[in-house]
Amino acid sequence: MNHDTPPFDDHASEREWQAQERAMRAERLGLDANRDDARVQRYRLITRALRQPPAEALPADFAQQMAAQVAPHAVSAETPRERRLEATLFTCVIGIFVIAGAATTVLYHLDWLATLRIALPALDPQAIRWPLAFAGCLGLSWLLGKLKPRGQAHPLA
Repeated sequence: MNHDTPPFDDHASEREWQAQERAMRAERLGLDANRDDARVQRYRLITRALRQPPAEALPADFAQQMAAQVAPHAVSAETPRERRLEATLFTCVIGIFVIAGAATTVLYHLDWLATLRIALPALDPQAIRWPLAFAGCLGLSWLLGKLKPRGQAHPLA
């Protein structure tokens, strides 16, 4: 039960909320239903119905049945041609980003390099060893993933 009265824009919504709250309270305490008005009595019926367990339980293999119904529709309708087009477009976008990055570096290399030198203090060799170790771990993980034979399951999966 909500103990804080929410803000209402109109009196009708507030009256409905109050009737629902009175019905839940009366049902919980087992008060006489004859003292309530018709609106509260209707909400008491709803409250009572919601407190009862469902009349029919789900079958034990409900999840399997649903999965069997959904499985035929889950198959991708994407054709190999569409996959090739998507891969080609993705490669083109990456190529455009690389070219734009290279052009920006060539055109503005002195400006951003000077700004970077000002922004970063002189790096202590001890301070850079952990980022280098992290980058090395990432590179080694990527390389080992590339060397793994195709179709082999991931050991952690």
